[in-house]
Amino acid sequence: MRKEERFEKIINYFKEYRPFAETELHYITPYELMVAVILSAQCTDKRVNLITPEFFVQYPDVERLAMAEIFDIFELVKSCSYPNNKAKHLLGMAKMLVNDFNGTVPSDINELLKLPGVGRKTANVIASVVFNKPTMAVDTHVFRVSARLGLTTGAKTPLETEKQLVKYIPGELIPLAHHWFILHGRYICCARKPKCEGCGLKRWCKDYQKKATFPPKTK
Repeated sequence: MRKEERFEKIINYFKEYRPFAETELHYITPYELMVAVILSAQCTDKRVNLITPEFFVQYPDVERLAMAEIFDIFELVKSCSYPNNKAKHLLGMAKMLVNDFNGTVPSDINELLKLPGVGRKTANVIASVVFNKPTMAVDTHVFRVSARLGLTTGAKTPLETEKQLVKYIPGELIPLAHHWFILHGRYICCARKPKCEGCGLKRWCKDYQKKATFPPKTK
């Protein structure tokens, strides 16, 4: 199957069976999503959603966060992974937003990348989710699912995966496709035990086709 055809089949499947998909992080404002995404690095969305309600009570806006003490931030986020680093990033991000961006989350990727704690994945999430830009944030789920399906070939880094995906996915669908892959990886195409038999994409999945052709040896 040609790659273009594989993309078309998989996109059409998602459009039919998951026409609506969005982030599972809870947020209202761009500032809140920024905080949530920074906290979500190597941490589950479920854990982040347990942390952010009290966090936003204490720091309802970026101006309030910019005036916070690092210890107080740490106390609120200590149940997530790497709380020391994330506390520093959150404070640095807030101060830069206030000092350099008038307290407003920028929409430009290059501007977002200037913020402490904001790497390419986080910047792409903000640009995609908040501003509906055609940016593909590649996390572990997107990386794994796209490779297994055969949508990417030989990609060794998230950036290589991103470039291959955006080449074939229509721009207007990229923000939605990001969530398609994440949710599929989270609930169906799991890292250790993918639920292949119940997967609607298996007829176009390169990894599944290999397994069907070369079944595991029995003892």
